[in-house]
Amino acid sequence: MQEITLYADRGNAEAIGDMLMEAGASSYTTQDADADTPSESPLFGEPGLEPKVQAWNRSLLTVLADDGFDWKTSLAVIEKALGIEKLEVKSVEAVPDVDWVRITQAQFQPIQASRRLWIVPSWSEPPSPDALNMKLDPGVAFGTGSHPTTHLCIQWLDENLKKGETVLDYGCGTGILAIAAAMFGAGSVEGCDIDPLAVEASRFNAENNGVTGNFCLPDGIPAGKPYDIVIANILCNPLISLSPTLCGHVAEGGQLVLSGILDDQVDRIIEAFRKADPAITLSRWRSEEGWNVLSAQRAASL
Repeated sequence: MQEITLYADRGNAEAIGDMLMEAGASSYTTQDADADTPSESPLFGEPGLEPKVQAWNRSLLTVLADDGFDWKTSLAVIEKALGIEKLEVKSVEAVPDVDWVRITQAQFQPIQASRRLWIVPSWSEPPSPDALNMKLDPGVAFGTGSHPTTHLCIQWLDENLKKGETVLDYGCGTGILAIAAAMFGAGSVEGCDIDPLAVEASRFNAENNGVTGNFCLPDGIPAGKPYDIVIANILCNPLISLSPTLCGHVAEGGQLVLSGILDDQVDRIIEAFRKADPAITLSRWRSEEGWNVLSAQRAASL
């Protein structure tokens, strides 16, 4: 096991930690990088004197990961995704063996992803037995329901999907969105991902939740096959590259839902998809912690 310690500013600390977790790190913690110095910044203050932003000016992230975790590549991807010139790594150290299974499990507790749906790891009891409870453990693929982009997409599905609609989850990761769509009443669900391990994880999770779905590599989805809902929770640049493909799968009157988009990337995405297909005009549906979900309904042909 290795411990990677790095600095992050107040606008990126949580996003960096969450993205490292999604990339395969076991856990992360944050602390004030300026603690015990004149620059120390409290998260809370006296009544009426609370800080405007409850975040440290600089955070020190301590990340635990397996020895094989490629933290250099993960940080490079994060830097590009968040527009950070260079993250400062303070140290990388080996740590002694402990019961990481127990520690990791403590990091993942049931999450209420939307009004009706909970994400529940196998070692926990469902907090609400009458709710829709998706059984999902963290693994090698992206998507545990903890990141804002994921539960924003689940919220969109919960509030907008109509019973019997067809759904394509493009970049499915663990299959969490396709499985959620099926639990909300979709007629059929499909998911694709460029990572064979993600496809395998999606199939396992679907079966584990009693969901029937087709999960495959992207070439397993016929070009132009229409769906009532096409949902993609990826990142800005891949979304732009995929804009013709994603638009091509939206049925007439169908809806396109995109996430993995930061505040300053919204306009780029809207313009790229407008150019790819003028019948699809995206707008911001909801945002959380600087992450956004955009959606659009394909205009019907005249």
